[in-house]
Amino acid sequence: MPRPSEPTPLPASTTLPTRFVVALCVVYLLAGAIGHDPWKTNDAIHLGVIHSFLVDGDWLIPKVAGEPWAGTAPLYHWTGASLAWLLQAILPLHDAARLATTLFGGIVLVALVGTTRILHGREASAMAPLLAIGTLGFIVPLHDAHPVAALIACQALAYWGLALMLTRPLVGGTLVGLGLGFGVLASGIAAIALIVPLLLVMGSQHWRKPKPWLGLALALFAATLLGIAWPLALFASNDSHLATWWANELALVVPRHPTGTTSDLLELFGWSAWPAWPLAAWAIWLYRRRLAEPEILLPLTGTITGLAWLVTHEAQAQHALPTLLPLILLATAGAGRLRRGAANAFNWFAMMTFTLVVGLIWLGAIAMLIGVPSQIAHNFAKLAPGFVAGVSLPALTVALLATAAWVAALARLPRSPLRAVTHWSIGLSVSWVLLMTVWLPWIDYGKSYRGVALSLKSALPANANCVARSGLGLPQRASLDYFAGIRTLGVRKGGSQCKLLLVQGPTQQEARRGWIKLWEGSRPGDKHERWRLYQRQ
Repeated sequence: MPRPSEPTPLPASTTLPTRFVVALCVVYLLAGAIGHDPWKTNDAIHLGVIHSFLVDGDWLIPKVAGEPWAGTAPLYHWTGASLAWLLQAILPLHDAARLATTLFGGIVLVALVGTTRILHGREASAMAPLLAIGTLGFIVPLHDAHPVAALIACQALAYWGLALMLTRPLVGGTLVGLGLGFGVLASGIAAIALIVPLLLVMGSQHWRKPKPWLGLALALFAATLLGIAWPLALFASNDSHLATWWANELALVVPRHPTGTTSDLLELFGWSAWPAWPLAAWAIWLYRRRLAEPEILLPLTGTITGLAWLVTHEAQAQHALPTLLPLILLATAGAGRLRRGAANAFNWFAMMTFTLVVGLIWLGAIAMLIGVPSQIAHNFAKLAPGFVAGVSLPALTVALLATAAWVAALARLPRSPLRAVTHWSIGLSVSWVLLMTVWLPWIDYGKSYRGVALSLKSALPANANCVARSGLGLPQRASLDYFAGIRTLGVRKGGSQCKLLLVQGPTQQEARRGWIKLWEGSRPGDKHERWRLYQRQ
């Protein structure tokens, strides 16, 4: 019988069958990972790196459109390129490569299950993945092509390993070593800054009981062996690229005053960590007299480390991600112990919010297809001029099944302490699936560079042998290479000798003296990013 000052044991994590939780997580991870072109910004850049690996055959140095890029370590891109090669017969390169994110997302959820089972018991093991797929900040990182998905997976392995070291030091040490070593290959020394501070928990009496020092030594050995493999190979092949990459890594981890204001950081944290952060705060209050207990000490240490990372960097969503995993582990301890009034309020908020969201998504889809309501249809057409909506039977089937699942959850989910969390997670997952089915063609039309790249290719003179660039960013260069096989040259890299010049800049920019404009284009609906092709007179 627990003392009155102590939290009672956690209730069962969910009233949903395990197979339904697994299916929900799988559908959530796959929705949006396949079925669309590389999208503007990060998706295009990192798929461009994978494309360069496969086209050029050099997997040691990450490149964008054939030019070395020191902005990343290669683990994510190696994984994506391997999947693209294995699945080339059944999926386009970009879809197969983006499954690397799905793979790392699956590792995150499995590791959360394992960590929760150790810290809170078997009955609570499904609560953490439900909270993860219900956390707003995870939506894009677990579906976009970005190395941050690999970093999150490595963090999750480290948490799982540290929890295991309470009883099985060697197995736990192996997982910590894999998380830290692969983390370096995924995100450079940022992984060290985020994972190594977690080892401080081993000073607690709970971790000292099983004498975990052999496990710690194994973790450090495995991490060192994995972490230095790529830098050593890079040093032997191209030490200048290694020096540039290392300088970029140091600039990233050195604490500096963030460019955003305190309100920007609070706003970013508030939405990206919702609903984990209020549940985590409640858990800390419940355990306020037992903060040294493993189930609180480990995620609390991770949360403090993640917050320190966030406040010393720019107010960008990716910098808030290291805080989400430990917050979810903390939230797991508090989700089933909400006061009845708070649980009912959260439950009604979840049901009303996502019922409204699901209805609005279907309303938008109907407007795109049949033009009613006319004002909504006009707004969609204005944002993506030239788009013609169509119906895909597989996508429509998935959307209808997802909607039916939400209606069933509203009608049949029995009362339990975790009903609110379950409703929230199902509602967010259903909303995401609907967006990535009935709205996906419209989103893809506006975010893909396929049309403008192919238009530019058709405008190139037959005797074009090189194209210089001015103002062209990494996503544009990667997309031109992927869709049209066009690799532009910088002025300092031989571009000054080219007779063709591709310029990206404001529409007000005038033509340059001595050049004739051959072509102008942009993505549909983009009023700021205009491309112009010039030929030297």
